[in-house]
Amino acid sequence: MQRRYSDYTVEELRKEIAELTEKARKAEQMGMVNEYAVHQRKIVMAKSYTMNPRDFRRGQVYDIDGAPGEQFHIDYMNGVFAWGTRKSQQGQVLNEEEALPIALLTNQVK
Repeated sequence: MQRRYSDYTVEELRKEIAELTEKARKAEQMGMVNEYAVHQRKIVMAKSYTMNPRDFRRGQVYDIDGAPGEQFHIDYMNGVFAWGTRKSQQGQVLNEEEALPIALLTNQVK
C-alpha cells in the first residue's frame, strides 16, 4: 500500500520528485503522453507538500504555472489546495470555483 504525500518527510518528498522527474523524462522520450502527464501531476502534488500553505492567503492573486495570461484569486485554503477562481489578466472570470495545488501558483500579483 502506498503512503500519502502528507506522511512523507521533506527529504522523502525530494527523492520522490527526483524519481518522478526521471520517469516523466523517460515517458516523454518514449512518446507516452498520458504517462508523462500523470507523472507531471504527481510531481506538482509532491512539490505542494514541500511548501507551506500558510504562505498563501485569502484574497491573494497569483499567476498560474503553465497557464500564461491567467491568474488565480484565492478564496480559501484547504491543506495544500488553494480554492478560488481563475481570471484573465483583465479580471474577467474564466470559470467557476476550482482547486489548484499550491505548487502551481507562482508570482504573487497582489
